Formats: sequence, structure tokens, C-alpha cells
Amino acid sequence: MWVFFFSILFLDQFLKIIIKTNMSIGDEYVVFDWFRIHFVENNGFAFGLEFFGFFGKLFLTLFRIVFVFFVFRWLFGLLRVGVDFVVVLALLLICAGAVGNIIDCVFYGVFFDYAPLFFGRVVDMFYFPIVSGFYPDWVPFLGGERFVFFRFIFNIADSSITVGAFILLFFHKKIPVK
Repeated sequence: MWVFFFSILFLDQFLKIIIKTNMSIGDEYVVFDWFRIHFVENNGFAFGLEFFGFFGKLFLTLFRIVFVFFVFRWLFGLLRVGVDFVVVLALLLICAGAVGNIIDCVFYGVFFDYAPLFFGRVVDMFYFPIVSGFYPDWVPFLGGERFVFFRFIFNIADSSITVGAFILLFFHKKIPVK
């Protein structure tokens, strides 16, 4: 079980360090037309949103750490009472992904000499521009504008969190509420 957690964490950090040390921000490697390695750094949280500058970034990083602490606490409590493996898997995925992104936020600024402790940026690299085109002219506000599906760039940690959340969503009835 913990091998799974540390494997995801290792793979996430290994790939981020390879990307960070071998590519410049904005560099892109086309694997397929619909799959690219595109290096960006995210200073905020989901979808690149930022949270009130300096103090917002500090709050966000500290919130992530506290969140992971409580999810781990919840996980250990569930393990004591015995819980379905799928719930454990989901929580391990969420924790591994969160810890992976926390490492970026807390340490990467110092390791790569661009920001103080707790102010690093998350390394993102997976880009899947599956379909692109233009909105029809009759679409309000967006008519004639370019669209790309799926335009978001993410990493293994983000994927791990998302998959874990979807597993919890689908198997929520297996989570003991006591």
C-alpha cells in the first residue's frame, strides 16, 4: 500500500525534476498531435488561478500542508477500523498527489533559486490539445473565438488527486461515517 504512495510520489518528482532541469518554460515536445510535453509553472492552484499575491500564496501552501495532515489522519483512522481497499487507494492517490505538489511549493523556489521557502511554483507538463477550432459566430460572447479541448496543462500529482477524488465520488458509500 505505501509502496504505491511512494511510487506515485517518486514518479511525479522524478518527471518534474527532469522537465525543470532540461526544458525552459514554454518549451514543448510533441509526442503526438493530441499529446505534448509542454513545460509551464503554476504559481497558484487549479487551472493556474492565484490567490491574493504574497499572503495568498503563503496561505495556499500552508492550507495544502494542513489539508494533507488531516487526510492522512483520516486515512490512518479508517485503516484502524478496517475499510474497503478502494477507499484506501483513493485517499493514497489524493495524498500522494498533494504531497507531490506541496514539495514543489515548499522547496522548488529554494532548490532552483527563484523564491524563498513556501513560495515555489508547481511544475506542469502534460498537455492534451485533443480538439481545436473556432466557436460558431452565433454563440453568444464566444462566437468566432478559438477553443482547445483539453487546454489545461497538468502533472502526475494533479492526475493522482483527480483520479482519487473520482474514486471517492463513485465509492463514497464504502466510506464509514462513524
